[in-house]
Amino acid sequence: MGDKPLWEQIGSSFIQHYYQLFDNDRTQLGAIYIDASCLTWEGQQFQGKAAIVEKLSSLPFQKIQHSITAQDHQPTPDSCILSMVVGQLKADEDPIMGFHQMFLLKNINDAWVCTNDMFRLALHNFG
Repeated sequence: MGDKPLWEQIGSSFIQHYYQLFDNDRTQLGAIYIDASCLTWEGQQFQGKAAIVEKLSSLPFQKIQHSITAQDHQPTPDSCILSMVVGQLKADEDPIMGFHQMFLLKNINDAWVCTNDMFRLALHNFG
């Protein structure tokens, strides 16, 4: 990992940490958000750490497993990191589904937090 740019190392580490928390104990995800954070989940908007954790904790499945297919990271002009993830997830006994997720990471008081998070299942509904 030493030959990758620092922003890519930070982005990759964040992604690994995020999905480990999500798959094992979603209630712990509050540690990566701040009160100004925004989440768009399948088109629904949530703002603030409490609202985001409430949404993620109340998702209607008992167990979930994410598999990351690809991730890309870019530095932004204001020293943030933009991360995009493409992967698959399996929730309970549902079929495996594709998903896309984007994160904007910001360093606040020497800790990287997620200020913006957008999630969509990769479903195509032409109805």
